[in-house]
Amino acid sequence: MGMEMERENTQPIEIQEGEGKPKLIAGRQPVIEALKSQSVMIEKIYILHGIRGSQIDKIRNLARKKGVPVVDLNKQRFRELASDIATQGVIAMISEAKYISVDDILNISKERGEAPFILILDEIVDPQNFGALVRTAECAGVHGVITTKHHTAIINSTVARASAGAVAHIGIAKVTNLAQTLDELKEKGIWIVGADANAAKYYYEVDYTMPVAIVIGNEGKGLRFLTKQKCDFLVKIPMYGKVESLNASVAGALIMYEVVRARELRKKKNINPYILNEPISEFFSPIAEQQKLISEQIEKEENPETKKKKKTKKQQK
Repeated sequence: MGMEMERENTQPIEIQEGEGKPKLIAGRQPVIEALKSQSVMIEKIYILHGIRGSQIDKIRNLARKKGVPVVDLNKQRFRELASDIATQGVIAMISEAKYISVDDILNISKERGEAPFILILDEIVDPQNFGALVRTAECAGVHGVITTKHHTAIINSTVARASAGAVAHIGIAKVTNLAQTLDELKEKGIWIVGADANAAKYYYEVDYTMPVAIVIGNEGKGLRFLTKQKCDFLVKIPMYGKVESLNASVAGALIMYEVVRARELRKKKNINPYILNEPISEFFSPIAEQQKLISEQIEKEENPETKKKKKTKKQQK
């Protein structure tokens, strides 16, 4: 027998997003990721009547296993529920987002046996940017995200969709006093690196093999004054065009993946790219590597000892 579905309710469905209110996750893949997650509490899933496909089947199967009710709605009822968001015919109603503590994030790094790698969002208010940053953080192996309690994007359907479901797989901590949190992280040996367009250092001039927290500021104002003061390093991204700065999520992605690059290089080659005499590019540029091999070959061929050995071999033949 197939999965039992709830009958369509004739009462108005009122779902509003905001602090302390139910939240929505819209879109097939974000809903699948939420169903897979142990940290997201899904109350109910709404599916537009008649839509089919492998992802829809997967959603129904996962929902059945987790005991989550699935309700099929006709087009009119579905539009009443979500008229202003892109849904792909699927919406999940979730309970208030579960947040973790800063200590939980540090424990995750210990469990993985890695130097702490944290993303801090200083009043990121745009849901698209917030979601994109969380998505990059999850992909880059960040141990957790810290955000401000006030003046920040609410984790809603837009954030979930922009993160491609990553919000279900990475821990997020909300703090009331970010400056105090930064002090506490510094006391625990974590270096604070803030992104600032007016910084003296470029983002690739800091040693990210150490325990580090990357701070990304508000889309319009950047880092707050006190946040800047608490940073151990302020870094910028080189800009060669007429536009003054990159989008917050793009800037954050560049810096996070510089951390990944540095740590991978350290792990695979057992070297720290920031304390080498040679240019860093020589260690990961295919062209530089090829040039090095060619130079070594030429040097070998021009070596008198090599020429002498070749001549001896020819005479023996």
